[in-house]
Amino acid sequence: MTDEEKDEQFYRDTESIAHPKLDDRQLALLEPLGKRRTLQRGEFIFKAGQRDLGLTVILRGETEVFEAREGREQILATGRERDFIGDVAMLQGTSALATARVKSEEAEILEVPAAEIRRALAELPGLGGPIVNALIMRRRRLTRDREFGGLRIIALRDSREGHQLDDFLDKNRIPHRLIEFESEQGQALCQRLHLTSRDLPTLLAATGAPLRRPSLREVAQVAGLLRSLADEGESEITCDLTIVGAGPAGLAAAVYAASEGLKTVVLESYAPGGQAGSSSLIENFFGFPTGINGGDLTYRAQLQAYRFGAKFSTPAQALSLDYHDGEEYRASLQVEGCFCTLRAKCLLIATGADYRRLNADGREQFEGSGVYYAATAFEGRLCRGQTVIVAGGGNSAGQAAMFLSEGAAKVLLVIRGDDLSKSMSSYLARRVQTCENIELLSHTEIRRMTGGKMLEAVELENTQTRERRVVETPAVFSMIGAKPCTDWLPPQIERDEKGFIKTGHAVARAPAWKESKRPPGPLETSCPGIFAAGDVRSGSVKRCAAAVGEGGMAIAGVHEALGTFA
Repeated sequence: MTDEEKDEQFYRDTESIAHPKLDDRQLALLEPLGKRRTLQRGEFIFKAGQRDLGLTVILRGETEVFEAREGREQILATGRERDFIGDVAMLQGTSALATARVKSEEAEILEVPAAEIRRALAELPGLGGPIVNALIMRRRRLTRDREFGGLRIIALRDSREGHQLDDFLDKNRIPHRLIEFESEQGQALCQRLHLTSRDLPTLLAATGAPLRRPSLREVAQVAGLLRSLADEGESEITCDLTIVGAGPAGLAAAVYAASEGLKTVVLESYAPGGQAGSSSLIENFFGFPTGINGGDLTYRAQLQAYRFGAKFSTPAQALSLDYHDGEEYRASLQVEGCFCTLRAKCLLIATGADYRRLNADGREQFEGSGVYYAATAFEGRLCRGQTVIVAGGGNSAGQAAMFLSEGAAKVLLVIRGDDLSKSMSSYLARRVQTCENIELLSHTEIRRMTGGKMLEAVELENTQTRERRVVETPAVFSMIGAKPCTDWLPPQIERDEKGFIKTGHAVARAPAWKESKRPPGPLETSCPGIFAAGDVRSGSVKRCAAAVGEGGMAIAGVHEALGTFA
């Protein structure tokens, strides 16, 4: 079956999910939440680039959603009576990727504000399921549409900055296209927009406006990912719970906290999912007998948290933490790019851990242009048909090797020890060892990396024989050990010798607990009301399911600290 035939089959199979008709009961539930409007032919319902869109229900007439690009329009969908307009941007509050207008002579619509529809999707039975499923499916269909442009990045073929923007939007699930400056399309766009190579990379917004050499924060603002946490004129934000980090632990905590009525803010420095979000296939996660893509799992968790009212801001990095013992708002955070103070009654630290950097000559030169710390579809496209190297002997390295083996000519799995079974799940180790195009190099380390703008070759050394060999490769995937993301924390948050955060019994004698009327909870740190969960916590089990469980457990501790009951 060709790709075109597969796409046609996909659209046929998903049509009823993506475009369900609202029944009388669902319309009756929505009616009190919104406002009716009558519009004439050609009037806009919303435009590309708008944020915080609500749900638009068509009561009478016909509408169409389209993308305007280079002087032409591509019709994406047509809506009629009992249809509704929107995709997951409505849940997330991100920017609309297309424009909607009235197609018939006249149309009557029901507009339900964003805050009202999110509350309704969480609280009204029989409403949330079909609408949320439709929004998710529409985004999937839009991503597969080869004619849809979305946000566009124009970049030089070997541009590290261009690939970083591509990666950032990819991992945040924002539909986009990367257009090479050297291509015919890239040349035509640059000529029309009067762009030169010095202006690249350039981001083309959904409105068509170019943004030259943007930072990640500017890209996030255009996409609607970076949200203002404070209302205009406010210098301080307050909430019940701030979660720093949107990996599995942080996302699980966000779902439980928001669903239980806690005012919840989530800060994520790059993209949701953490290390799990970069996994091509998690096969030992409860409830998925054939496995699930880590990005899909964590993306769904984020949408679930959005549905219950959690607020996200990306990229938003906590720079410092001040602890106020005995006060209602115990934690004050300074957040990068947020010109106000975020104050929280409780704080959950779920910042996870980063893979350690390889000690190889020349590595710094190729960070992001040959050295990678995740193996997703984005990285897989960069090394199709090539020989690639994966460094590490844990599950993440094994999953990366298996995923890359599907497209790479050969995968070299480099480990310092002699036996995969010591650090990798047995099912995965057996699979790696029997894969025809994966070669295991034991007692081996990477010594040197060379190339021009991009990585071209790597020198390997066998630590037993001292024999060295040079391998031509465009990519090294480093997954060796983990360093906790705790450098921003004050000394009052006690850590073990490796920097992981202590919790529970290990902090019972901390100064802040000596006068407390209760002992620390299992996930509570040396500062009451501040919790740690997931890979950043000392003694945690480095598994996705364990992190999810700890995120849920942390919220039970938050309720105890707040004196509330879920």
